[in-house]
Amino acid sequence: MEEYQVTMDGETYKMDQPFFVIATQNPIEQEGTYKLPEAQLDRFLFKINLHYPNLEEEKLILHRFKSDFKMRQKEKVQPVCSAQDVKECQEIIEKVHIKDELLDYIAAIIHNTRNNGDLFLGASPRASLAIMKASKAVAAMAGRDFVTPDDIQYIADPVLNHRIILTPEREMEGYGANDVVMDIIKKIEVPR
Repeated sequence: MEEYQVTMDGETYKMDQPFFVIATQNPIEQEGTYKLPEAQLDRFLFKINLHYPNLEEEKLILHRFKSDFKMRQKEKVQPVCSAQDVKECQEIIEKVHIKDELLDYIAAIIHNTRNNGDLFLGASPRASLAIMKASKAVAAMAGRDFVTPDDIQYIADPVLNHRIILTPEREMEGYGANDVVMDIIKKIEVPR
């Protein structure tokens, strides 16, 4: 991902900017598949856990596809922005202001993951950069040119949940990565 290229069948292809990678995981059927190593997982900005749809959402899915078994609706999908639009958004996000105190706050969160009795493996410096960048994006999407502690707290779980590994004891107790991230957020003093 960070090399901006992809190799397929021994041939390397350079990727045009901007590009992104989306990966899916089905935790139920893992026969013949292998977990990614931590160093590769660390390169993904977010891990978003999706849940089953509720009853009303399930009904909408059925109605949407009741006369479209071949999913012809995909042919109606149109771009909503260009690569240039994405580049311009990235430039705007980069300019969003973040106070030094908030950088210290991010560093404290990440440091706590590395010195936490509930965790076997803490987060890397790449995680702190991801929180900083994502919090700037959240602020920009909210129409602000500055980051707040709430922005950092909002994206902490999706940024960290695939980068940390719980101790076996915590896993057996039913804790999840998101539980530990939320505990850390509650412990760290929020800058004013």
